[in-house]
Amino acid sequence: MQTQTNLPLFEDIVAVRSKIEVSRSGSFVDNLALPIHRWFRYSAGFSAQWVEQVLAEWKIKQDHLVLDPFAGSGTVSVVCDTMGIPSLGIEAHPVVARILKAKLLWNTSPERFSAFAESVLTEAKKQNPIKIEYPPLIMRSYEQEALASLHALKSAWVSLQDKSPESELVWLALTAILRSTSTAGTAQWQYILPNKTKKRVIEPLFAFQQQIGIIKADLRWMQAQSKQSYANVVAGDARTFASENKYNVEAVITSPPYANNYDYADALRFEMTFWGDVNGWSDIHDAVRRHLIVSSSQHSSRERFVLEDLLASDSVAAIRTELGNVVHELADVRESHGGKKHYHTMVAAYCRDISLVLQQLRIVCKPGARMCWVIGDSAPYGVYCPIERWIAELAMAAGFTDHRFEKLRDRNIKWKNRKHRVPLKEGLLWIEG
Repeated sequence: MQTQTNLPLFEDIVAVRSKIEVSRSGSFVDNLALPIHRWFRYSAGFSAQWVEQVLAEWKIKQDHLVLDPFAGSGTVSVVCDTMGIPSLGIEAHPVVARILKAKLLWNTSPERFSAFAESVLTEAKKQNPIKIEYPPLIMRSYEQEALASLHALKSAWVSLQDKSPESELVWLALTAILRSTSTAGTAQWQYILPNKTKKRVIEPLFAFQQQIGIIKADLRWMQAQSKQSYANVVAGDARTFASENKYNVEAVITSPPYANNYDYADALRFEMTFWGDVNGWSDIHDAVRRHLIVSSSQHSSRERFVLEDLLASDSVAAIRTELGNVVHELADVRESHGGKKHYHTMVAAYCRDISLVLQQLRIVCKPGARMCWVIGDSAPYGVYCPIERWIAELAMAAGFTDHRFEKLRDRNIKWKNRKHRVPLKEGLLWIEG
């Protein structure tokens, strides 16, 4: 077992970081060319190569456990599998968790996978055209012929699926082509825009065969690197996951939701609507959002949080005074804005929830464990929230012992069409203890 004293201390990290390309560590873009990672594009993420470098510099070995409490589509889990390191991923979004679990089926036989995909394609081609009825979002986002082909693939998969690994991988392949075969544009962070059409659209049957080929090739590549998956995925809540489980975590690498009013529940509404998980935007809260930590004003308004109750929570005691000043200012400022968004309760609930996660991490992390959080600050309605500092202070209150923040890049510095002119940043919050 690697001893804690052999792990790099904070004074060594400056030297460590000089060896690591950090400028792109907060971006998923580089992963789009990497096997397994490229199976599904999920914008919220970070560089797989950066994760591998950090784990190597931390000297994380095959008898250690690495945790990502906001696992997303599984960058940390997949990297750990390539390195033969056990990992644990917690993901509350049910569809994102399913995508992650499908990625970890990389030890499936390429031949069985290919045969199952071929049977789905053959069955889809046999189906007679019928009148297709989908919710308005889907109907507005496809040409009729393209939707007919996708529906045939979906119907074929439903009739043949048997809960086998190859069946689940084919589900992922079909899910992954839904956007490339749609005429609808995609805004930053995956919001779908049916009113904004894109020029390049791929024919569904071709896209499906292409995606199957990519997955099949990646299965072979990954199986040449490793013989089995060492990953465990919990489709659950990072605020409570440790309550009934015992873990011995050596390292944490994660990127939590940002307190910037991005609705993570809405990111995959398009895919969920196609598969029938939801019928429209109004279903998203009960299906997904209420299970996530609070990071959007839609969430806080639906939950009807009471600000003073949030501030009275023991979880925010370490930052209560400063947090109270900020959220009370937000409560006043919102009255002069037409939307009157619930940023005041959103920020307070976000800090409470992050604190609850940190308390769970303290339970499962070994003494001397290392953490790195990719995080950014926030300024709703132009009111600045030092999120990275608040997280650091909440971590210290939870029982961790030291921290430092390393800025990666500036944000919100191109003022055109911006709602406020408060400069923001994104960076790495290093925590130990």
